[in-house]
Amino acid sequence: MTRPARRTRRTLQMAGAGAAALLALSACSSSDPDSSAKSDTSASASSSPKLSGAVTVFAAASLKESFTALGKEFEKEHPGTKVTFNFGGSDTLAASITGGAPADVFAAASPKTMKIVTDAGDASGTPATFVRNQLEIATLPGNPDKIASLKDLTKSGLKVVLCDKTVPCGAAAQKALEAGDLELTPVSYEQDVKSALTKVELKEADAAVVYKTDVHAAGDKVEGVEFPESADAVNDYPITLLKSAPNAEAAKAFVALVRSAEGQQVLTEAGFLKP
Repeated sequence: MTRPARRTRRTLQMAGAGAAALLALSACSSSDPDSSAKSDTSASASSSPKLSGAVTVFAAASLKESFTALGKEFEKEHPGTKVTFNFGGSDTLAASITGGAPADVFAAASPKTMKIVTDAGDASGTPATFVRNQLEIATLPGNPDKIASLKDLTKSGLKVVLCDKTVPCGAAAQKALEAGDLELTPVSYEQDVKSALTKVELKEADAAVVYKTDVHAAGDKVEGVEFPESADAVNDYPITLLKSAPNAEAAKAFVALVRSAEGQQVLTEAGFLKP
């Protein structure tokens, strides 16, 4: 065989070997993306576990309507979860939490009542203000006593109800009265804002100093009267995950919903002010 012929055969053999190597490499490469995708999918799934179980939220009474709506939305977004609420005076709720009551989230109507929980070391992280609320006078439908100001509540013979001074709505009412240099002796002090409002709804009182959100929620059962002194007594509402939360992951997701654009819209529509 001549030298050119041998060179030609060697060249063909090398070309064949190269082609075989390329095919093998191509086969490996084509399988790698699938493996990588599966790996990425598995990693993503493991980093976002499905939420389930009960979430217990202790919240100020004034949050009842808006939080109940958000609770239903949360359960819809996370099938298998159940949000249970304990609404009441923030000071009473704080005392229950520091006393060992099992809860995942605490939403208070003032930083002062939240401080009871943080000082006891029961909050996980720093509480965040998520809304604010302002006072309003709730009168009987049609405002038969012609109440037009905070000063009008001091009229003789008028039955007025206030929240207890230890709860946020009561403390705010006292600030407003001090701002107007007014003194008022109510017929009763109630343990939370809903109880104060109920006295007017049942016509057991002529008026009550409550939050705008409560007047809004009551619809035509009462009539609201704004007063300028309320600007001196606006309450910040903080929320926190609790350190001993039985269902911390779901609790974090609920807090996130409250602070999200969707949650803020629900709260704003209920009459709350943005933080």
